[in-house]
Amino acid sequence: MSTTSEKNTATLIHLSSLTQYFIPFGGFIFPILLWSAKKNDSQFVDENGKQVINFQLSMFLYSLVLALIAIPITIYTVLKNITINDVMNNCDVIFDNVRFGNITGFVILIVSAIVIFSFMKIIEFILIIHAAVKASNGENYKYPLTINFFK
Repeated sequence: MSTTSEKNTATLIHLSSLTQYFIPFGGFIFPILLWSAKKNDSQFVDENGKQVINFQLSMFLYSLVLALIAIPITIYTVLKNITINDVMNNCDVIFDNVRFGNITGFVILIVSAIVIFSFMKIIEFILIIHAAVKASNGENYKYPLTINFFK
């Protein structure tokens, strides 16, 4: 059975990951600070803290993979018809070689990446709120599709 203080601390750890929307890397910094301060005091707080940090690291990894796929494909799509000699002879070669066929693939790729990233952030927000409610009720919550970096 968890005490009210443990429930509040675990809830605060979950909610502190929402600081990522206001402070860069706040979704990592604040949960780690709160978790490291209280992890030795309570098993419940320790478990919830590990879940939050694992989830944040997993979401960061998934976003990084999305960027590593989208950015090179975008660069290739824009530059596929341009040679080094074209660049050396004419600085406006990028704009001269942009065709409607190149733009459609580029736009589809960018829109797809933005939609996937937005969907991930919306789901992340909902899951954080859900986990905070579970923690406030004294239940351990395991985020879906989370890689366990800390066990």
